Amino acid sequence: MSLRSQRRMASGILKVGANKVWIDPDEGEKVLSAITRNDVRKLIHEGVVKALPETGVSRGRARSRHLKKRAGRRSGPGSRSGSRKSISTWTPRIRAIRRRLRDLRDKRMIEPRAYRQLLLMAKGGTFRNSAHVGEYVEARRLLKRR
Repeated sequence: MSLRSQRRMASGILKVGANKVWIDPDEGEKVLSAITRNDVRKLIHEGVVKALPETGVSRGRARSRHLKKRAGRRSGPGSRSGSRKSISTWTPRIRAIRRRLRDLRDKRMIEPRAYRQLLLMAKGGTFRNSAHVGEYVEARRLLKRR
């Protein structure tokens, strides 16, 4: 027995795809006799026809990967983007920039909120070097007034 038209009507009523419509296998004759949309609505109300629940993407693999990364795994050469030279030049540069920002904050020359903002900018690669940080701070008038 073909329930194609009933399935199509039910999918329109339930606002799901035709493959997401579940029809009770024991009530096949009852469903086959439903020829109007109102009949199908009654079957939906009775629970003979239902919409299958949405399936999502499992986060299980992502969680396990995150735990491994926290433990220092999965950081080999295949996981890195950028050449060896770009990585080796990045580390001392970002450390110098962060040191400069810490000094500015500890001497109360910039506010903590500005410090956080500049720290995120540094992480994004906005500044070429620590001198560039100074230029940026002066240009934006982020230095506190004495």
